[in-house]
Amino acid sequence: MQEFKDYLKRENLSKNTIDSYQSSVDLYFTRYDKITKDNLLSFKAFLVDTYKGKTINLRLQGINKYLEFINKSTLKLKFVKVQQKTYLENVISDADYEFLKNKLWKDENYEWYFVVRFLGATGARVSELIQFKYENITRGYIDLYTKGGKIRRIFIPAALQKKALAYYDSIGRTSGYLFLNAKGQQITTRGLSHQLKELGKKYKMNLAVIYPHSFRHRFAKNFLEKHKDIALLADLMGHESIETTRIYLRKTSEEQKEVVDKVVTW
Repeated sequence: MQEFKDYLKRENLSKNTIDSYQSSVDLYFTRYDKITKDNLLSFKAFLVDTYKGKTINLRLQGINKYLEFINKSTLKLKFVKVQQKTYLENVISDADYEFLKNKLWKDENYEWYFVVRFLGATGARVSELIQFKYENITRGYIDLYTKGGKIRRIFIPAALQKKALAYYDSIGRTSGYLFLNAKGQQITTRGLSHQLKELGKKYKMNLAVIYPHSFRHRFAKNFLEKHKDIALLADLMGHESIETTRIYLRKTSEEQKEVVDKVVTW
């Protein structure tokens, strides 16, 4: 399987994508010993029975990439149709975002205050956030290569830039990664997600909305409320298509319920 991994690296795919594709192929070979059309269809049926739409398609994407690698593209599997929701689900509210920030600042938990601030004020994915360095604060942005070989620029708003510089200068951390684990090493995406949940528990918050991507959703919702330029937001979010960004024009399920409660009085 090392050859497959090397092939994916040559395609300039991200580590997360490579790991995902690899695990899909590993899963296939735990059930079948060779690639045949019947085995592939059986595997797809297993995925449909076991996982939800997006995960099924992610696994199929990995298998299809492997079929490309072994020159059996004619055996590629079709993706399942994912029903698009008409609402956003489990997005942290402005009130909860402010509550969490204020609690962390008051408790002098500055490290995690800035994790939450950077998540909510940059729209960065967690895999992107952990790559921020002190040097990026001084510049006011970070440039990252996307899986398509393009550069994605994530801006750090001026107010956050100023506050973060003051804090990191005060503790003498003037180089290297911003977000570290207990050993002083670059934090992992899993470690960051786990610690966020622990903070949510500590402050008795709704844990369904305490996860990194929830803050990215909050960034997008707030941006569109204040500046209704969906094309710019698509660029800031790193979306390939503006259609992906359109979901932020929709209300969350909680907001929909609020409108219904207010409007429907008959």
